[in-house]
Amino acid sequence: MSTSEKPLRIDIVSDVVCPWCVIGYRQLAAALEQTNTKHTIHWHPFELNPNMPSEGQNLREHIIEKYGSTKEESDASRVRMTEAGQEVGFEFNFNDDTRMHNTFNLHQLLHFADQQGYMHELKQALFAAHFTDNRNISDINVLADIAAETGLDRSEALAVLEGQFFAKEVRAEEQHWQQQGIQSVPAIIFNERHLVSGAQGVENYISILEQLANMTD
Repeated sequence: MSTSEKPLRIDIVSDVVCPWCVIGYRQLAAALEQTNTKHTIHWHPFELNPNMPSEGQNLREHIIEKYGSTKEESDASRVRMTEAGQEVGFEFNFNDDTRMHNTFNLHQLLHFADQQGYMHELKQALFAAHFTDNRNISDINVLADIAAETGLDRSEALAVLEGQFFAKEVRAEEQHWQQQGIQSVPAIIFNERHLVSGAQGVENYISILEQLANMTD
């Protein structure tokens, strides 16, 4: 579709524990493939729950506490997310022990991975680790394992986490996006100008991509 030689720049502000972030990305990825759109993706940090304790919290308890949802509403939401994930080939495995985690450490790990050229791969691996495999992403040893599985050096990844090497950089980037008015995720910015919020669906993303292509033709 796109005849422009310059790839579409896509900045995605998101958190790994945000289910609609992975759904929205998968929907966008399908639209990009169907429209044959040249693109580059740049991931940026956002913490859904920056005050979450390091050990995390039971997800159902967290949702009830944060949003006042009933168990029935929580169950219905999980069904909707699971079905939306299935439509784009992503597997959610919610259970009674599923936890919400503090994600500041993993955003530091993603920053490190970006320097090594592995950020996109690690982001996808972390989505799967959290939602599909129910791994404890609060544990820096688990995070280091996931980094190694993705192709990074485990000892370097663990050192980054233990030393909080990129804490300042991650905080600064989070603040930057907050100052840009980003208060919820996923927030997807096309060509640094056009903001789209939430998981829009494959067809809507196709429409957005076609509009953007027409603007550059």
